[in-house]
Formats: sequence, structure tokens, C-alpha cells
Amino acid sequence: MAMLFLPAATFMEKTLRFPRSVSTMTSVFIMLIILAGIIYFFTNQLSDFSKDLPHLREQLTTVFNNAQHWVSKTFNVKVDEQVDYINQALNKLLSSSGAILGFTFGIFSTGFGFIIFFTLFFIFILNYRRLLNNFIITVFKERHKSRVQDAVNEIRIMTKKYIFGLCLQVIIVSILTSIVLTVLGVKYAILLAVLTGLLNVIPYLGIFTSLLISCFIAFATGSPSTCIYVAIGYIGIHAIDGNIVLPFVVGSRVKINALFSFIGILLGEHLWGIAGMFLCIPAIAIIKIICEKVEDLRPWGKLLGEEEKPNKKKKSYKISKNITLKEMD
Repeated sequence: MAMLFLPAATFMEKTLRFPRSVSTMTSVFIMLIILAGIIYFFTNQLSDFSKDLPHLREQLTTVFNNAQHWVSKTFNVKVDEQVDYINQALNKLLSSSGAILGFTFGIFSTGFGFIIFFTLFFIFILNYRRLLNNFIITVFKERHKSRVQDAVNEIRIMTKKYIFGLCLQVIIVSILTSIVLTVLGVKYAILLAVLTGLLNVIPYLGIFTSLLISCFIAFATGSPSTCIYVAIGYIGIHAIDGNIVLPFVVGSRVKINALFSFIGILLGEHLWGIAGMFLCIPAIAIIKIICEKVEDLRPWGKLLGEEEKPNKKKKSYKISKNITLKEMD
């Protein structure tokens, strides 16, 4: 995020002649306004969603009763026995309510602490970026300083492009999802679209989670056929994102393979919770960029990325002495 606001801070320092501290605090203020706008949007949408919860509960109750009768006819399990199973599960769930409450408070405290530390690191990186740059260069010997400076500059440019492309990907996926859900007549299309765009930052797991949420809302507020159409629409959006948006907007050079994406998600969730799941992929992409620019670390950069496709060999067919046809495999 600091890389994303770096051009704005540089513009304020060089063009507007702002001191570095003023440009840093202005960038922080802009970032907090954007964050507050996102929080306000979700709060407003969730408030509207909560008003429809009684209606959703009625529809889900109807679906649940129909499912009970189907299970009773198909598997010869009486409705009373099904209710007993459900009551036992609810009692176990309620008995662990203290743990659930503690987990909920832990999420809020972790999220609040994450915002504080995120803001502090944002300020420090912008304010002391020149000090960090000089430290990296002075670590190496004099004969390597020019190459290190070039590598640092290129890494900074590529990282900035990657993060900017990631933000564009979120916007594009959100727009595509909102169009699909609006055409299908799914309620809360804008909320689900923005949620899909944000969750899509988490590879594979994010789009699958948003698919389940959207199908659940479509099933509860519409019909089973709408749920199927939503699933088909999400598959199409994922195909467009993976084959068009990701290579051309984010860039194929920083694409992470599925294995290390999954490992990164697990490590990120273990270390920093939900926030770590969102931050792990940009962090791995930055590590990949650094590895590709350092000669001794290039094998690690290739390991993190996608497998390179072999060059297509040309086949030649000689028709006569003067005419030769060439064909690609």
C-alpha cells in the first residue's frame, strides 16, 4: 500500500514542495478516507441485509422443511429423529458459546490492532524510504553498488505496478460480478460483487468462498435455477480473470503457482489470521520479484512462478528446390 501511494508522496514533495512529513501524513489521510469509505459501504449494505433477515429465515425454513420431508421419504428417517439430531448439534454449539464469543472478540481485536500497525508501518515506510534504500545499497561492496541501485529501482517499479494491477483486478472483477448478478436478479448484487472482488485476491479459495455465499443468497431469495446460473456466471468470471485480467492487468511475470499460493495462504492465516490470507500473495509476489533480480536467487524465483511453456519448434516441408513451407507445432 505504501508503494501505491509513493507516486503521490513524491509528487507532493517535488512539485508542491511539501516536507516529507507533511506528504506522508497527507498520504495517510487519503488512505484513511478510502478505508473509511469502504467500511461505510459495507456497513450500509449489511444494514440493508439485516432488515431482510426475517424474510430470508422464512424462506430457509420452507426449504429446510421440504428437505426434511425428502430425507424422511428417501432414507426412512423420521422428522422427529432429524429434529433430535439437530437439537443435539445445537446444544453442543451453545455449550461452546464462550469459546465462540472469545473468538469473535479476538477477530475484532486482531482487526483493530492490524489497522493500527498497518497505519504505523505505512507512515514509517513512506517517511524513511530513502534511509531504507541507502541501507540496502551500503550493505554491498562498492563495485556492486550501481547494479544494486538498478535492481532496487526496478524492483520498486515492478512492485508498484503489481500492487496497482492488483487493485485494478479487484475493480474489474467487482464490475463483472455486479453485472452478472444484476442481470440474474440476485439481491445485494453490489455487496456480493465487492466482496467477490476483495476475496478474489486470495487465489482459488477466495473465488470459491464468494461463489458459495452468492449461491446461498440466490437460493434463499430466488430459485434453485438462479443458483445454478450464478454458479455458471462465477465460473465464467473466474475464466476471464485467469486468462485475460490476470496476465494483462496484473502481469504474468509476477504470477504465483498454485502450490505456493496455497502454502502462502496457510502460513498467512496461521501467522496473521484473515489479514494474513489477503497479504500473503502480494508478499510472495514481491519476494519472487526480488529473487528474479538477484542472480543467485533466480532458481527460487522460477520455483515460485508458473512453469514456462517450451518454445514451439518449426517444421519445414520442402516442396521444390525454391519453395519451403514452415509449420508451427
